[in-house]
Amino acid sequence: MDTTHRPIRLQLVEDHDLTRFGLRMLLSAQPDFQVVAEARTAEEGLEGLARFEPDVVLMDINLPGMDGIQAAQEVRRVRPDVQVVMFTASNRRDQLFAALASGAVAYCLKSAPPDVMFQAVRSAASGAVFFDPESARHLLHTVQGSAPLSPLTERDMAILRLVADGNANRDIAAALGVSVGLVKKHIGDILEKLQATDRTQAAIKAFRAGLI
Repeated sequence: MDTTHRPIRLQLVEDHDLTRFGLRMLLSAQPDFQVVAEARTAEEGLEGLARFEPDVVLMDINLPGMDGIQAAQEVRRVRPDVQVVMFTASNRRDQLFAALASGAVAYCLKSAPPDVMFQAVRSAASGAVFFDPESARHLLHTVQGSAPLSPLTERDMAILRLVADGNANRDIAAALGVSVGLVKKHIGDILEKLQATDRTQAAIKAFRAGLI
């Protein structure tokens, strides 16, 4: 997105009114930011995409109803030009991986200084990936603590690409012309080879390793 000559248009999705008010005050004080919309739920935020045309959505993960991870996936589907910044109190590894897999390009803890949040927004608007320092250290420790990945077969790679695209086992089976049982077996093998605890983590590890 080209925001060189105009403010970055922001949509806030946060269910706590006081937090959302504080965010609006902080962000609106920046000359290169313009808060164009606010929402209490992911559903409200998604409805506002077409109306308010934000460049960046600053979104909490823990929302009532649809959570921020699901919402980021939906934003990616319907408006791939809009970037998502996850703004959350959680530094859990599974949520870090899920945020990456959802299509969010930035992850910022609510405990981070305002300048870090501003950097997250500006990085997202430029299409760059950003993690606040604490989350980045946590993610790096996780990756560095892993043993080398085992080689994947050609069939493993085909299945992993379909997993990364969000396909269910039955859809993968139909696409490859194999049984659902065989897909489950291959996914189990993939998790073991990548030392991953779930499909999302497997896809992220493969992506970071340049396998997909």
